[in-house]
Amino acid sequence: MAETDEKKMELIWGAEDIAKAIGRSPRVTFHLLTTGALPAKKVGGRWVAERGKLIAFFMETAA
Repeated sequence: MAETDEKKMELIWGAEDIAKAIGRSPRVTFHLLTTGALPAKKVGGRWVAERGKLIAFFMETAA
């Protein structure tokens, strides 16, 4: 069951990788992260986001 949970929750670590995932520049992404505009959290000094939540976030804002 743990393998299924891991497949469902794919984490993206770091602002640069989050930027690549959402197709934005690192600078814009960092701004969105620090202002709380993106569904992400800071863990141990690094930003982390769940890929599924990022996709859902952009699908909601686009609709």
